[in-house]
Amino acid sequence: MSVTSDLVAADTEADRSGPLAPKSTGGMRSLRRFLPYLRKHRVPLIAANVLAILATGTAIAIPLVIASVVDGPIAHRDFVGLLGPVALILLLGSLESFGMWGRRWLVSKPSTLFEIEMRAKLFTQLQALSIGRHDGWQSGQLLSRAIDDLAVLRRFVAFAGPFLVVHSVVLPVGLFALFAMNWQVGLIFTVLSLPLTLFCVRFVRRFEVASRRSQDQSGDLATIAQESAQGVRVLKALGRGRFFGARFTALSRELQRTELEKVRLDATLWAAMVMLPTVAIAISLGVGGYAVVQGTMTLGTMVATITLATFLQWPIIWTGFLLSELFEARTAADRFWEIIDAPLDIADPSRPEQLPAGLRGELVIDGVRFGYPRADHGPEHVVLENVSLRIRPGETVALVGATGSGKTALLELIPRLYDVDAGTITIDGIDIATLRLADLRRVVTVAFEEPVLFSASVRENVALGDPRATDADVRQALDIAQATEFVDALPWGLDTRIGEQGMSLSGGQRQRLALARAVLISDTAAERGRIMVLDDPLSALDVDTEERVQDRLRTVLADATTLLVAHRPSTAALADRVALLADGRIVAEGTHERLLRSDSRYRELMGGEA
Repeated sequence: MSVTSDLVAADTEADRSGPLAPKSTGGMRSLRRFLPYLRKHRVPLIAANVLAILATGTAIAIPLVIASVVDGPIAHRDFVGLLGPVALILLLGSLESFGMWGRRWLVSKPSTLFEIEMRAKLFTQLQALSIGRHDGWQSGQLLSRAIDDLAVLRRFVAFAGPFLVVHSVVLPVGLFALFAMNWQVGLIFTVLSLPLTLFCVRFVRRFEVASRRSQDQSGDLATIAQESAQGVRVLKALGRGRFFGARFTALSRELQRTELEKVRLDATLWAAMVMLPTVAIAISLGVGGYAVVQGTMTLGTMVATITLATFLQWPIIWTGFLLSELFEARTAADRFWEIIDAPLDIADPSRPEQLPAGLRGELVIDGVRFGYPRADHGPEHVVLENVSLRIRPGETVALVGATGSGKTALLELIPRLYDVDAGTITIDGIDIATLRLADLRRVVTVAFEEPVLFSASVRENVALGDPRATDADVRQALDIAQATEFVDALPWGLDTRIGEQGMSLSGGQRQRLALARAVLISDTAAERGRIMVLDDPLSALDVDTEERVQDRLRTVLADATTLLVAHRPSTAALADRVALLADGRIVAEGTHERLLRSDSRYRELMGGEA
């Protein structure tokens, strides 16, 4: 368990020092930043607040009516005189009930629309941010921001925020009414509110820290849960389920301790909120009773005063809960804006260039230097240094190198998943950094070594890059990838829904679907596939299937400019030319056969096979 505790401590420390480390936003600024997005809903939101204030105001008016009843009809034993005040109280109660119903009805739609809009904004930002940014973030932290934090913000907009406004109006009005009926009782409530205010200020500081820690720890817990679910096969195969279970439990206990700290703070606040108003009521009751006995206050006024004081007790008590919600919402807002404010490292240029209508597809990599950015902002680990390579239109070049030589890094630079640190990459002489990302990625198709599939149908997965593709286009791509047979054998063919990450399929089947996605060329997007970037797309296939895929793939490669990572001789043999990458540089070029004869490093990588 000590090892697990060390792991938890290390993970937590890494999270706090990474790109999502807590940042001070200066008071309520993070919440005020949502005002422009709420402005479009201002009519129903303002109307809801007005209804809530009016509804609560009727509750203040009821004690005044009671005072007139006690000192009037009841004191004079006038039963008929009771009918009017009773009817008035029923009317005020009905108005209060209608006001609360109307408030809920008016606020429900704007608050949910706000949540949807902010969730979409967060998702759009996550899609726009560079891969380097994502590499430095835990998926669970992002999930907790997109789901849990936005639910907190919706609740604040729908309930806590409006009632903080309502109470800020109702409490002064109620205290003014108390002063009007009996200044001594009003003074008692005012004096006892001062220590309550000081206590709340102290509570704010401590609860805010605990709230932020709790929400960050929830994100850490979500990360462990997600990773364990996705890697359940590995954990079972290695027998490490119990270890990760202990790690999950340790993180849960860390979260439990933080939540208990929040509960203790919250309970202390509630106790103070309940105790001080009750003390005020008790003192008021003594003062009022003495005044009635001395004849300086009527019985009706005393009853009304105590009734109003009892009513004001609840807004004061609920203010403690609302303050807790306010601090939770402020923390959620801080976490939301941390994502939104993250700079876009890779974005469209201010004055983008246009690709020519008749795209030739010449790809030139000139003097490229690149190192993966580090989450802790430390020095980069340079993986490519002065790499130059020219791929002519329609040519296929295989990129070969040892593990860690920078092959995948070079491929990721072409669709601008990362940007070069130095040098240029051009298509038909146009620097890709000057193109719109959408234009660039429309002409560059990618298939990664690790196929990524989504919880969608086979058709949707294959046509992901071009949703307008027809069934005929999809089937043609599946045929090239030699995936038609196993797709047709699925329960609903193209409509069969693939489970998360396609884990219900074999590794070779997933890889063939990813390859089909890369080679898909629809009639509505004829330029698609001009430049293909394939990261060892046949590594998971058996020899027989690989041979059949290669036969079909040759026809596609003939019409595209292709950079192909190869680890097998058979894959390298598909290429017109091979480039050998070592220590981040291109150290040799030539055909597969010539390099086998002339370069010992290449022969070693290829196992000496022709």
